[in-house]
Amino acid sequence: MNARHARVLLVALGLVTVVDLVSLAAGYGTGHTVAKPLLMPLLALYARVCGGPRLLVAALLFGWGGDVLLLFDAEPAFLAGMASFAAGHVCYLLLFRQTTALAGKRPPRARATWLTAVAYALALVTTVALLWPGLPADLRVPVAGYSLLLTAMAYGAARLGLLAGIGGALFMLSDTLIATGVAEWPQLPRPDFWIMITYIAAQYLLARGVLGAAGAQPVPPATYRERRTLTT
Repeated sequence: MNARHARVLLVALGLVTVVDLVSLAAGYGTGHTVAKPLLMPLLALYARVCGGPRLLVAALLFGWGGDVLLLFDAEPAFLAGMASFAAGHVCYLLLFRQTTALAGKRPPRARATWLTAVAYALALVTTVALLWPGLPADLRVPVAGYSLLLTAMAYGAARLGLLAGIGGALFMLSDTLIATGVAEWPQLPRPDFWIMITYIAAQYLLARGVLGAAGAQPVPPATYRERRTLTT
């Protein structure tokens, strides 16, 4: 694991994130179009350099596929992007199961697990029920199916740990914001900004949560030689 490479990738991810969010806040579409496809590859490289499992890299790259496809304003691209994100959620679900087993983590208390499951189930049913009338007829079933998978991923993330749990919840929030736009609900100013800021935070926290639970080192410490080089 190369500590310097990990830091460079993390800084690059931060800079691209700033470019993307500032572009969205300013209404500069070209900046968003250029920056958005760079986000998940940088995070995937960072995760890999830090020793992250291949399933984590795959989940992030499926997210990249969804990011690129959703840049196109067409229903086939939207469906393909949703399928790519769905594949990423499957990777996350498999990863959470493997990571929990490998880390030897003690399972959450039954009551806490039950309450979390009920909370996510209520969120799923409420969201789909409210969105259903406003969704185009041919998108209702795909959106409902995707929402079920997304909710399962968020619940699995919550069982892994705090960071991953927050990431899963933010992913649900981000995708719900997208769905409200499809259903033509009233939107916040600059809706894409809120979608992206919650999405980027979600993927980053999921990656950090997995890296920590898997025993990888998310931010490798510098060696004595590296610290000396950086300070001279």
